[in-house]
Amino acid sequence: MAVPILHLASSSPRRRELLAALRIPFSSAGADIDETPLGHEAAEDLALRLAREKALAASRAGHTDLPILGADTVVVLGTEVFGKPVSRDEALDMLARLSGQTHRVVTAVSLYAAGAMHTASSATDVRFRTIGSDEARAYWESGEPAGKAGAYAIQGRGGLFVEGLSGSYTGVVGLPVFETALLLRHAGIDVMTIPDDLANDDSDGMKQ
Repeated sequence: MAVPILHLASSSPRRRELLAALRIPFSSAGADIDETPLGHEAAEDLALRLAREKALAASRAGHTDLPILGADTVVVLGTEVFGKPVSRDEALDMLARLSGQTHRVVTAVSLYAAGAMHTASSATDVRFRTIGSDEARAYWESGEPAGKAGAYAIQGRGGLFVEGLSGSYTGVVGLPVFETALLLRHAGIDVMTIPDDLANDDSDGMKQ
């Protein structure tokens, strides 16, 4: 197993897979924070705040020997933020409201290293086709919408609802690789020049 050069403050399998695909050796663990939006908090402000708080929570938990990467994804329709559904009815309501509409997915990324915090964000417009009620119920029964912002996963069956998007696909998945690579340069990590003997494989990236 490669020696980590980065810590990912997330338990998201999708974020770990995206980071592993960049062949960066890293460790990972979830960051337990309160994700409740503040009153009238804009989607980008919310995502940036939570990404920063996740990185700081990981630092307080003792992950201080490596640069820390935090990320948060927010789905917004108009001015309303859609979080992670806590029930079947809430998920079906989200899908019904997103059906036939264009919504925005904002993913913020933070890098905490040497006592300094750097942040970036990605915003992507996602257009859904019309989703039938029977189809939405079947999707819920698949188990995929649970725990997903906006009640869908674009990299899974939820991608069947997407007519088109403008922006970053990886940002919608949960970790925009363009913005992430730029931030990593602040910590002296150039993704394109990581030596082969340090580069991670997919299995290493899934280690906790």
